[in-house]
Amino acid sequence: MLKTINSSMTVAGRTSKIIYHDADSFDEVDPAKTTQAYGVCFYGDKMVIAHGGKKKNWGLVGGTIEDGETFENTLKREIIEESNMEVLEFLPIGYQEVSHGKDYKIQLRYACKVNPLGPFVKDPAGSVTEIKLINPEDYKKYFDWGEVGERIVERALELKSKF
Repeated sequence: MLKTINSSMTVAGRTSKIIYHDADSFDEVDPAKTTQAYGVCFYGDKMVIAHGGKKKNWGLVGGTIEDGETFENTLKREIIEESNMEVLEFLPIGYQEVSHGKDYKIQLRYACKVNPLGPFVKDPAGSVTEIKLINPEDYKKYFDWGEVGERIVERALELKSKF
C-alpha cells in the first residue's frame, strides 16, 4: 500500500513542511517544480552513502536537476559524478513536497542497482568527499531523517528485490 507522510524539518532555524508520497512513477510530478533526484543505491547487499554537501554530512547519492535534463538523466549523471558508479536499474520510491513560506519544490527518490566504474576519486563538483558501502540496517549511524527517511529506506529495500 502506498503511503503519505506529513512531517517537518528544521535546519539552521528554518522549518520546512514536508509531505512525502510513495510513488510507482513520477508521471504526475510537475517537472517545473522538481529540483532533485536522489537514489538509495545498492551494490550487492550494501547501500552506497556519500559524505559532503553543504552540511558536510552523510546521505544519499544524487543532486540537482539541470535545465533540459530528464529525471532519469539527472539520477544517472549525479550517481556517476558522486560515486563513480553506473546505474544498472532503478525504480521510483517516492517524492517529497518541501515548502517553507512561498518556496515550494519537489524532490524525487529512487531505488537503484549500481556497479562501480572504478574507485571513487572525487566528485567533479567537489561536494562529495567520500563514499561508503554499508549494511542498509546501519544507515541511522550515518543519518536519521525521521519517519520520512525510514519510509524511503524501507521502500528502497522492498524494491531492491525487484532488481
